[in-house]
Amino acid sequence: MPSDTSPKPRVGIPYRTRKEELKGERGKYDKYCQAVLQAGGEPVEVSLALPPHQLRQLASSLDAVVLTGSPADVNPSLYHATRNPASAEADPDRERTDFALLEHAFAEHKPVLAICYGVQSMNVFLGGTLIQDIPSELRTPIQHPWSNRDKGAPEPFHSAKIEPGSRLRELAGADEIGINSSHHQSILEPGRNLRITARASDGVIEAVEWTGDSNWVTGVQWHPERIAESDLLAQRLFGTLIEAARKAAVKQA
Repeated sequence: MPSDTSPKPRVGIPYRTRKEELKGERGKYDKYCQAVLQAGGEPVEVSLALPPHQLRQLASSLDAVVLTGSPADVNPSLYHATRNPASAEADPDRERTDFALLEHAFAEHKPVLAICYGVQSMNVFLGGTLIQDIPSELRTPIQHPWSNRDKGAPEPFHSAKIEPGSRLRELAGADEIGINSSHHQSILEPGRNLRITARASDGVIEAVEWTGDSNWVTGVQWHPERIAESDLLAQRLFGTLIEAARKAAVKQA
């Protein structure tokens, strides 16, 4: 654990949607901030309304990025696909912000943890494609979307198998894990230099990692921020992000 006197890495966290930002809806967003804080980082809120020059300035001050989940879906035109009627509306401000943060992070070798919508956004940024609606396109028996969240139903969990030799396997300490699931889209074709590191039993991609260089970039389809207080793998994901951010900051100093 870092000492109390060591500087906390600044971790940029974009709002989930511009609409939520304008309304001040922070319940789900704050879970990402709390998970970063718990892991020893300084959460830095990234507005989706920043003009390009201010966004670049803010990005340059960050040591790492966490890309959040979102009720929006990435615009299918960005990966040259026809929109599925079940696809949610896109949030252009979120897409613009994610892509700017990712461009800076990859160029400057700053670590990234991409979660749910965040991993889908990162995949499209890197030239990959998405399954736009798992229930209608795959008809899998696994409950990936959390359709009864408003009715008080518990969040669904299911298993995922981890690829040997991956960073995720080292963090998990197991070949199979239980993950909390709340998504109706997922990666179809991985973007450039993304290695698939976990799948559900129905084949849905649940995690990827960057292989283009030594930078720590990990994407997960589940929601570690929701279980960061109790789940060891969730804690290790955020903790390793912070550790990688510290090392990257030292190299750039």
